[in-house]
Amino acid sequence: MKAGRYRHFKGGEYRVEGVARHSETGEELVVYRPLYGDRGLWVRPLSMFQESVRHEGRLQLRFAYIGAE
Repeated sequence: MKAGRYRHFKGGEYRVEGVARHSETGEELVVYRPLYGDRGLWVRPLSMFQESVRHEGRLQLRFAYIGAE
C-alpha cells in the first residue's frame, strides 16, 4: 500500500499515512486522514480499503490512488 493521496468513490480525498498491524489479531489496518474537516486520524482494514464497490451501476475501487504528497 502506497502512502499518499487517495480519492474515495464518493469524492472525498484522504491521505494514507501507512499500514499498521492490530496487536491482538495481526490484521493489517490502513491509517489515514481526510483532507477536509477536522482531519482526524482513522483506521480501516486493508482488505476493505482496497476492495471494489458497486456505485451508480459500475464497479470501482473504494479508494483510488491519485498521487504522492
